[in-house]
Amino acid sequence: MRVGQQTASAPKLARVLTLWDLIFYGMVVIQPTAPLPLFGVVDKVARGHVATTLLIGMIAMMLTAVSYGRMARAYPSAGSSYTYVGRELGPVWGFLTGWSIVLDYTLNPAIGTIWCSKAAMNVLPLPFPVWAVFFAGLFTVMNLRGIRASARTNMALTIGMCAVVATFLVSAARYLVGTQGWGGLLSRQPFYDPATFSWATVSTGASVAVLTYMGFDGISTLSEEVENPRRNVLLATVLLCFITGVLGCLEVYMGQLVWPDYATFPNEETAFVSVAGRAGGPVMFQLMNLTLLVATIGSSAGAQTGAVRLLYAMGRDGVLPGGFFGHLDPIRHTPTYNALLTGAIALTVALFVSYQAGAELLNFGAFIAFMSVNLAALFRYYVREGPRNGKSILLNLAPPLAGFTICLYIWWSLRTPAKIAGGCWLLLGVGYCAWKTGFFKRRLMLPDAGLENQ
Repeated sequence: MRVGQQTASAPKLARVLTLWDLIFYGMVVIQPTAPLPLFGVVDKVARGHVATTLLIGMIAMMLTAVSYGRMARAYPSAGSSYTYVGRELGPVWGFLTGWSIVLDYTLNPAIGTIWCSKAAMNVLPLPFPVWAVFFAGLFTVMNLRGIRASARTNMALTIGMCAVVATFLVSAARYLVGTQGWGGLLSRQPFYDPATFSWATVSTGASVAVLTYMGFDGISTLSEEVENPRRNVLLATVLLCFITGVLGCLEVYMGQLVWPDYATFPNEETAFVSVAGRAGGPVMFQLMNLTLLVATIGSSAGAQTGAVRLLYAMGRDGVLPGGFFGHLDPIRHTPTYNALLTGAIALTVALFVSYQAGAELLNFGAFIAFMSVNLAALFRYYVREGPRNGKSILLNLAPPLAGFTICLYIWWSLRTPAKIAGGCWLLLGVGYCAWKTGFFKRRLMLPDAGLENQ
């Protein structure tokens, strides 16, 4: 029997997640505070136009989100980009896409372990390896609890982070009114300052700010656990990018008004914490610092959820060893072995790789998947169906083509070391694929076609 074929008595992923479960999950993966760690860097590069770069990034990622959502309608499977590309562009391309996105999903909790461990050392100066073991273990335990428990955790984390963001916005408004009057709340400067604006600097800033939206594709990995996946995955993916963009734009808009001089931050990496301190004093400073720590915990645990389910899909289809990767716990209906494996990877990477190197390598895999999914959507809805009319071009050609072009630009902008390391990972995947197929004499197993008719 094929690994992808399950008997009626075999454990299956349960369809329990609603549209709002998906949105809450996505918001924790992306983080309601997502643009804040990048604020100082983007503010300097874009010369004070962080809000504009976020809007540009929102448009770019919403285009790609449409491709993910439309492909999820056709294939409501846990495999996400791996499944979509494999079914549309061929199993080898699908495998390499899955291989690339595994790099993204597994490195996200790893760099989260690094960041959280170093942040925790500022509060309680235990050795770094002790904190790394703690956080890698925490993320894994959160995933072993099962998807419904994870959804409840996501909701609590999202509500807490939104409360802190609201507190900051109130503090910033009070500060601006107190120092400049009510007119201080309204300004075009965060969007367009004629003294410093240029498309070159804003475009460069946007290529960094787009990292704010990283992780939106994780929603599609839960397709087999969603009520009405054909509708809810598309809606949740696009709404998530929109909500993230609008909320992030409001946050950085207020931040730029509170601290308008982008060249005077004490530290670029923690610039927004300094902004919060100016707006609300020492208490707000510490509260924002703690919130970013909690946000990273939620983001990393959510990313590990995506990695666990992607590996499960590849194992179930027989592309990876099914006895391990395709295993489901019969009680909790979760891929237990994958959760333990990704936790071990997170700990190992945290102990031996720097945060910057891990983040850059993560982007390499993510944007290969983004480009591949845009091409898959283009092939399915435009090439296969044909350019029947102007509406077809507008809906089926323009969004995936534009999404692919923007993602290609961002991917090409990665530094050389990340592209070399990512290229080595891809070559390793090609070698495994060649071995699996007898040097491409046998055809790789496609993701389960039965999912298309669910």
